[in-house]
Amino acid sequence: MATKLSVNINKIATIRNARGGNNPNLLQVARDCEKFGAQGITIHPRPDERHIKTQDVYDLKKVVTTEFNIEGYPDKRYLQLIKDTRPDQATLVPDPPHAITSNTGWDTEKNLHLLKDIVAELKSYGARVSIFLNPDIKMVEFAKETGTDRIEFYTEPYASNYFNDREAAIADYVHAANRAVNLGIDLNAGHDLDLNNLNFLIKTIPDIKEVSIGHALVCDALYYGLENTIHMYLKELKH
Repeated sequence: MATKLSVNINKIATIRNARGGNNPNLLQVARDCEKFGAQGITIHPRPDERHIKTQDVYDLKKVVTTEFNIEGYPDKRYLQLIKDTRPDQATLVPDPPHAITSNTGWDTEKNLHLLKDIVAELKSYGARVSIFLNPDIKMVEFAKETGTDRIEFYTEPYASNYFNDREAAIADYVHAANRAVNLGIDLNAGHDLDLNNLNFLIKTIPDIKEVSIGHALVCDALYYGLENTIHMYLKELKH
């Protein structure tokens, strides 16, 4: 079974916000991504609303018909959004609200008690929970203790080193993935994945259930068009 593609539409909101108004129309882009074959829509509604605005979360909930995935740091605002909108998946990231982008995974040992409580609360809202994680076996083992359903591997180190030595770049991910599977944790992956490095990742770690891709996909869509680009990514996701 092919790994699912969840399209992160943060960048669409960034373009919209650059000029004000509603062009591009975020809701229509979400609908079109689904129409073109995406199996999910991902957003990261940061407090400063630099891309996704709070109202967008509520509006998207009404139109997304595939899996709705909301990323964020688990502060009171984020937890309220999950409680209100009941997405299919809640992905927890450790970065503070002012960060430009997520740049590391959770220290699940240090934050074990916090994450246990947060995971339990999110599950009470009906969400599948995923924790953003570096490919570290110890962090995977402590993630298991939180009660999370999935982990999402932070793949920037893999992407950065892909052209230098892709076998070396993926080695830690393979070991961590094997441990996660043995512990009964499902796998997601995301960050800097693109048409160059995606297929090797999926063929090497076929247990990955879902990838979340935004920046590279939107950049490719400028040249290839959104529909064609989504089809290209779906092709790369075939094992």
